[in-house]
Amino acid sequence: MDTTFAQRRRRDLIVAGCLAAVAALVPLFVKDVYVQNIMVLTLMYAALSQSWNILSGYCGQISLGHALYFGLGAYTTALLFTKFGVLPWFGMLGGGIISALIAMALGYPCFRLRGHYFVIATIVIAEIGLLLFHNWDWAGAALGIDIPIRRDSWLTFQFTRSKLPYFYFALALACIAWLVTWWLEDSKWGYWWRAVKDNPDAAESLGVVVFNSKMGAAAVSAFLTAVGGSFYAQFVSYIDPESVMGFQFSLLMALPAVLGGIGTLWGPVLGAVILIPLTELTRSFIGGSGRGVDLIVYGTLIVLISLARPEGLVGLFSRRRKGAAR
Repeated sequence: MDTTFAQRRRRDLIVAGCLAAVAALVPLFVKDVYVQNIMVLTLMYAALSQSWNILSGYCGQISLGHALYFGLGAYTTALLFTKFGVLPWFGMLGGGIISALIAMALGYPCFRLRGHYFVIATIVIAEIGLLLFHNWDWAGAALGIDIPIRRDSWLTFQFTRSKLPYFYFALALACIAWLVTWWLEDSKWGYWWRAVKDNPDAAESLGVVVFNSKMGAAAVSAFLTAVGGSFYAQFVSYIDPESVMGFQFSLLMALPAVLGGIGTLWGPVLGAVILIPLTELTRSFIGGSGRGVDLIVYGTLIVLISLARPEGLVGLFSRRRKGAAR
């Protein structure tokens, strides 16, 4: 069994390396800026969903308030850059650390809640954060922050002539989030998280420090999510509370993992590759005038997948492997 598990992990790593190499070559052949923009968003949400999956998928603490950490990362980078001239790279690190600390501070009372009470608490906290930034004048309040464009440079992480640098950074971020998850999956923390998800009381009776394991998952998840928010701020060059802290961001982090397979290594990636392009295309071609047709389309897709494959799309591949083994 151990040998089979080790082989599967090596195979996952090789497949991930091959997919990353292929993805890195795609922009060399796809020159359409709109398509490149979709690819950037797909990779970003793959990373964000993978980050969300660490806390909600592996540890079982379903959060619908991750937009708070996304927004904190975006605002930290934007404020440091516009107010003090601090380079975005330091803003990313600072935003990640601040979000991890806040996640643990919020986790101290919230992790004592279970089930739907915890989910409701995450939504309420994220909405409080949204209201605070709406009324924080120093941070631009409802008007937001317009990030000044200087010159195309990796130093300031600003590019106006090409989206390729953003694409490769988003690809690197998605790879890092995947590798962190891959490494944690076979670590002590990974086993603790799965035990806590299955049965917290039984896990505690076996020596698992349940509260500490939840705090660790929250810190890692929030840190990676905040880095994604920092990237998004530089990518769009303008942020306001609704554009980085709206409830839709929390949903768009959770839905790819739910679609692909919650608590799995490949689920968030597979879900993002399907869901994000579908969302962007339907919004562009049939979702105008505020009709929200894009929401109807991918909402219907989620319902159908949930009914047909409750374990997510990755269940299709696992069943094929089992059938082949027989």
